[in-house]
Amino acid sequence: MPRRVALVCLGNICRSPMADVVLEHQLAQAGVDDVEVSSSGTGDWHVGQRMDERAAATLTAAGYDATRHRARTFTPDWFDEQDLILVMDSSNRADVLALATSDEQRAKVRMYRSFDPEADTPDAEVPDPWYGGPEGFDEVLAMVERTTREIVRHLSDGS
Repeated sequence: MPRRVALVCLGNICRSPMADVVLEHQLAQAGVDDVEVSSSGTGDWHVGQRMDERAAATLTAAGYDATRHRARTFTPDWFDEQDLILVMDSSNRADVLALATSDEQRAKVRMYRSFDPEADTPDAEVPDPWYGGPEGFDEVLAMVERTTREIVRHLSDGS
């Protein structure tokens, strides 16, 4: 039975879809084929939309396929469908935890950067690049790539 990992940000058009694409890519490169990856947002205003053009351009320039994404909203049923839920910031964490109805569900939720070897704290956030320029998307991609390497190691160990 595959393990399932969800990545969650605010609108599901920048950070979590970037992390989704990178995680799927790195899992495939590592030969880990028993993990399913999905992403969603805590807000619903972008449902059905493609990834932010700047996020997609950043991924494409780095050699990733950013074409398949469509935004979705995190709903309470995701707790039953996922084994690990990685949120991008403390606001996303609060929104997701507000939907949890048990300690078991809450235990599935972690900050994405809790795996980042360069994070100062396990509560470190992935900054939202939405209001900035292209350099913000480059910064997020670098953060996502190094953090994802650690997530892949964690998942490769069967955790």
